[in-house]
Amino acid sequence: MPDHWIRRMVKEHKMIDPFQDEQVRDGHVSYGLSSYGYDLRVADEFKIFTNIHSAVVDPKAFDEKSFVDIVGEGQILIPPNSFALTRSQEYFRIPRSVMGLCIGKSTYARCGIIVNVTPLQPEWEGSLIIEISNTTTLPARIYAGEGIAQIIFFEADEVCEKSYKDTFGKYSHQTSIVLPKV
Repeated sequence: MPDHWIRRMVKEHKMIDPFQDEQVRDGHVSYGLSSYGYDLRVADEFKIFTNIHSAVVDPKAFDEKSFVDIVGEGQILIPPNSFALTRSQEYFRIPRSVMGLCIGKSTYARCGIIVNVTPLQPEWEGSLIIEISNTTTLPARIYAGEGIAQIIFFEADEVCEKSYKDTFGKYSHQTSIVLPKV
């Protein structure tokens, strides 16, 4: 959707909070409102995956020993061929007639850093959990408070029959990194 539509949805639904009304660059990985989307920022909360305890990654029985927590630092290093979980600085409130798709920013993709985020479903709200994969054989630096991915919003002609809220979605209202749940 165009930038004026996003501004209207932010005003009417508090869809993005905090909201940066223009794109910020000045030596940063860009973030804020763009022509047809919104570039979200990385928070300063990370879970870096490690094999120090030889835990198994299992979405049905996730072992918290699989990662190291890092909070409050302006940047982190993701080890080679590893990944981290983080969250967006922004809190999202997706209206019932809207869906968002998130894709990684070109700046990081050109460095072999892949961003994976699930869709922002109608009536979902919370901080977005972001997986950052370092596909390289070198450590990868990620900057908190700067851009990491862009959300592209789609508005339907009519509202959905069942929203995320209607299905009592298990990842609603998250404000910190939430681990897998089944």
